Amino acid sequence: MKKDYLFLLGIILSGCLLNPLKLNAQSFPFVLPDKKPDQPLSLAMQRNYDNYRAPRPEDNELYTQFKYTALKGLDYSNHDGTISRRDPSKVIFENGKYYVYYTHRQTATPPKGAKASTETIPSADWDLSEIWYATSIDGFTWEEQGVAIPRPPKPNLGHRSVSTADVLKWKGKFYMYYQGFSEASGLRGDDCPVLASYADSPDGPWTPVNKIIIPNGPKDSWDQYSIHDPYPLVYKDKIYLYYKSDFDGQPNLIRMQGLATADNPLGPFSKSQLNPVLASGHETSLFPFQEGIAALIIRDGNEHNTIQFAKDGVNFEIAALVELMPMAAGPFIPDAFTNTKDGRGITWGISHLTNVTTWKENHAMLLRFDCDLSQDLNDPDMKKHHVYHRPEIYLKNGLNPKQKKRISEKNEALLNKN
Repeated sequence: MKKDYLFLLGIILSGCLLNPLKLNAQSFPFVLPDKKPDQPLSLAMQRNYDNYRAPRPEDNELYTQFKYTALKGLDYSNHDGTISRRDPSKVIFENGKYYVYYTHRQTATPPKGAKASTETIPSADWDLSEIWYATSIDGFTWEEQGVAIPRPPKPNLGHRSVSTADVLKWKGKFYMYYQGFSEASGLRGDDCPVLASYADSPDGPWTPVNKIIIPNGPKDSWDQYSIHDPYPLVYKDKIYLYYKSDFDGQPNLIRMQGLATADNPLGPFSKSQLNPVLASGHETSLFPFQEGIAALIIRDGNEHNTIQFAKDGVNFEIAALVELMPMAAGPFIPDAFTNTKDGRGITWGISHLTNVTTWKENHAMLLRFDCDLSQDLNDPDMKKHHVYHRPEIYLKNGLNPKQKKRISEKNEALLNKN
């Protein structure tokens, strides 16, 4: 009898070993635990607790939906392509109002490409541009104030175009970092250096430094040619300046982001030995959050459409997956320059849309985005993760003529075969 019992027990145990569903008698709880349960978990469930800041998106302070609003007060010449505003800086609040700086192009024609460009015809949307600025009381209606950083005369760097600016406040003074083009974009113009100007007021006047602020990397390094989108924050008693580089060459062009730090706004800057510190993202857009730095990973790369976080400002991890991200986001960051050890996050900013009409009238426009990436806001409508878009949003992303032709030829070949 004892032998029969042991034989049956052996069969039961071997069945459990062969069937892992029977091995774990503890089912996963009906109510999703806030903390990782002490029980065997699938890799997917382990990621849900280990890789994100909360198991539910709505409880994740670095998860959000983005909402958009058209700005009032800015003229675009009936969107004929002759006026463009793009690549806004972070928004700052000074003198009782908001300030934003941006790339401004006003030319006789829309962009015509590098080969057709002249001293008055732009090659690209950011060619023949200057850095302008606007102010606002409410963040929705803006009053354009005019030029902040003009193109310098030849042969100074940036005489062809100055663009993609961002602003820093350091010890009571203001510093503007931007790209300086000396050739039309599309030639070698995109291999342009980072320049800087400084002022005592956000209204200027701005004094150019007339030197390269962030040098290119050595030959065969990832940033040997381009250092774009300079983006400064004050962190750990230093200036943390993030930037993007295009590398790997056409047609395999890839974009990643690096970091350079300094004790002085005009340098010298030291690049992180771990560069690139972000493996994805078309534009640089970051903000202090809690003890570290959060980054919006906008377009481009394996990790696009994510928000990432680094406790040390260097080693970033994915904190949330998001959608419909603001392009070239310039957020309003109240503690961007306070050297905070508890960043409060962001709730709104200015971004841009490109190709507003057609490529024949190619230009960009500024708009406002709102979000809940803040420790001080709890907006459930910003935390939804089942947003429905209208059919036209999907249908606008249709097949191009080359793809339609490929499908048609494949169908025709299949019919002929039969």
